[in-house]
Amino acid sequence: MPIHKKSGSSKRVSAKFVIGRERFTQISAVEGIKPTAVMKQRSARFDREGLSPAERRKEIIKAHKKG
Repeated sequence: MPIHKKSGSSKRVSAKFVIGRERFTQISAVEGIKPTAVMKQRSARFDREGLSPAERRKEIIKAHKKG
């Protein structure tokens, strides 16, 4: 009978994945969220400028920041 050893770590590993814009739009629609014209324009600008995900997040936060 073989002996089974437990691995040294019991930490949970979370997988990361990226969904595309179309899939995100579908998921958002289920939640009742519809992108506005401004959101679509901002996204198109991000694409034209070739912004990284971090740069995109920074720009979105800046757009919604109060004061």
